[in-house]
Amino acid sequence: MTDSGESLTEEAVRRWGTAHPPRMAELMTGLVRHLHAFAREVDLTTDEWMTAMDWLTRTGRISDDKRQEFILASDVLGLSSLVVQLDQKSDERATPATVLGPFHIDGSPVVESGFDMSEGLSGTPLFIVGRVTDLYGRPVPSAVLDVWQADVDGAYESQLADIDEARLRAQYRAGADGKYCVRTIAPLGYTIPMDGPVGELISRTGISPYRPAHIHFLVDQPGYRRLVTHLFPAGTDHLDSDVVFGVKDALVTPFVEYQPGPGPDGTIMDRPFLVTHYDFVLAPASS
Repeated sequence: MTDSGESLTEEAVRRWGTAHPPRMAELMTGLVRHLHAFAREVDLTTDEWMTAMDWLTRTGRISDDKRQEFILASDVLGLSSLVVQLDQKSDERATPATVLGPFHIDGSPVVESGFDMSEGLSGTPLFIVGRVTDLYGRPVPSAVLDVWQADVDGAYESQLADIDEARLRAQYRAGADGKYCVRTIAPLGYTIPMDGPVGELISRTGISPYRPAHIHFLVDQPGYRRLVTHLFPAGTDHLDSDVVFGVKDALVTPFVEYQPGPGPDGTIMDRPFLVTHYDFVLAPASS
């Protein structure tokens, strides 16, 4: 009878079961079991295993503090969204979480409501206004919203060379009443980076590489559960085929066009602009 490696698997599980703390042992033994089961299920060959090792090596080499190719790989496999779904055990009244994505940069400048983080860049002006509240509609005073997005060419700051200042990213401080106002430009849809190992894989499938237009938000306020989410313009392309599985109905919001005149923050706009209203609802940290 052919040995399909069950005894080897059990020995590997036994060894990794010595890991500590106990949660690490649980994670590693589960990983070993599933990896071995996958190899048996698909009858993995040595050549295929070597191809995978080369792909992982190249993914590591292209990754740095500005490009997280492993996160991108997790995103397109649906793993990132699955982990968010498993981890988000907060009240259904809270704003849904979604993927962080590979282009977040820590340490964006903290600014007041109404600051234009798109200053000097082309695009349709956009105001995002609303409140940050708890589950009962009470304001979360001085909440900070970390906001970032791609430009009209679909590029994030971390993808551009020779950028020495924050570009289309900022941390907005809401008021004591929880109200905030983000001023930027309308986002556009774009393809994920196709010049690396992840793009190489996607190009060999029928999967669309596009993300729908969106803006990223991260709200991490003491006493509340950390919220990582997006806002998507209603009616934008690719909402039903987002390559990273990040769209949720509650995050799709209308972007309403206004003619030149006063904006939500009182600024007199000399060209048409967009406004969307969205309230971010935070769950308590204990949830």
